[in-house]
Amino acid sequence: MKKLLASFAATVFLAFSIQSPASATDMPTVGPGGKIAGIDISRWQHPNEKSIDFAKMHTAGITFVMIKGSDTRDDADQQAVKYLKSDRAAAQAAGIFTGFYHYATLPNVTTSFAIIKDARVQALKVTWRIASLGGFNAMDLPIALDIENNCVQLNSSKLCKKHASRSAATLWAKTFLQSIREKTGRTPFIYSSPHFLEASMVRDKELSSYPLWIAQYAIDPAKDGAKPNVKKGGCFVHSWTTSQCSANWTLWQYTSCGIAPKYGVPGTRVDLNIFGGAPEKFQTLLTGTWIPDPSDQMPVGETSTIVVTSFLATTTNKNVTVTVDVKRPDGSPVVTGSVKYYFDAPNPPKVTQTVARETSGSWTLTIAGMPAGTWSGNIGFKDASGTHADVKTPLVLTVEQGPTPLPTKIKIPVVKPAVDSCKNQIRN
Repeated sequence: MKKLLASFAATVFLAFSIQSPASATDMPTVGPGGKIAGIDISRWQHPNEKSIDFAKMHTAGITFVMIKGSDTRDDADQQAVKYLKSDRAAAQAAGIFTGFYHYATLPNVTTSFAIIKDARVQALKVTWRIASLGGFNAMDLPIALDIENNCVQLNSSKLCKKHASRSAATLWAKTFLQSIREKTGRTPFIYSSPHFLEASMVRDKELSSYPLWIAQYAIDPAKDGAKPNVKKGGCFVHSWTTSQCSANWTLWQYTSCGIAPKYGVPGTRVDLNIFGGAPEKFQTLLTGTWIPDPSDQMPVGETSTIVVTSFLATTTNKNVTVTVDVKRPDGSPVVTGSVKYYFDAPNPPKVTQTVARETSGSWTLTIAGMPAGTWSGNIGFKDASGTHADVKTPLVLTVEQGPTPLPTKIKIPVVKPAVDSCKNQIRN
């Protein structure tokens, strides 16, 4: 009976701690400069699958934690969802407010129609993820869009070959943010560095209406007059730049070198943030809950259709390339999953398959090392999340013998000296 009573008491305490957030006057302002302090975390804060001690984090003065909730890339997305529910529940039980962020990879498309479609599909992925948590509760901050990379195509050396244009990145971000706001009723944040905002996006009035979570290091927010958005000779100019050459920011990620164990985080370092306003303003971020409808839940095993839109197979000295589209029953692109070529032969040749996502539901598959011959098989779509049903379509590839390639020179790797990535950063 004592164990049952103790269990019941713990359950009541957990429910009370989540449903009864701190009032504005209760929020500690112990961060640098007397600001509300926060942390952001992802799978990297779970080395060897270790848990985070959120009670210790709260005792150290942390009021909010931004948790990676989703990612455009399926492999990284599965890593994020692995810890999302448990981290959110544990943080809130410890009295810490929680927010979520989505890491965005922009599509390799140029038309406004295709850019808008991809942004809406990625926003759908995010709303499905939040719906899987039961929506927003009274201790949830809005979602943040993490947009810090505009590379849309890599070369064979994994270096960026093509970047999205400034206008394309801006249109994509506005569409994504608008979709989230319309669905959840919460105004999302946008996370980025001032350098990216200036160099890779267009100044835009609508974009500036979304709260900015700015990332700039090597500036100590505890010092008088310290502020982000500065550079030698002035300030970065972007959608949030004010007439006083500062930035209209809401959250500031001021270091990636916080002393992790101090905050109950396994490992050595963690990102630290502050909120720019008073506690009363922080409370305004928490207004409005979102309870998802059944239609907002991520599907399970939803029917998929696959179409090979083009393919090229010539000679052994050239790669085989295949472009593939996979759609949902309503004709919209699938949200998760990827494609691969499956040989019918019992002993398939050893080839290297590389998949590049062009936009949501569209991929270019490159097959290197295909030997001469006529090969039968299938282009298959698989979704590890189980959202969309796996599907295949037959494809026969005929490759002729090409010239024998010259032997490749052995490259001796150059050992670069170790770099201290925390040099000049704030460590507290």
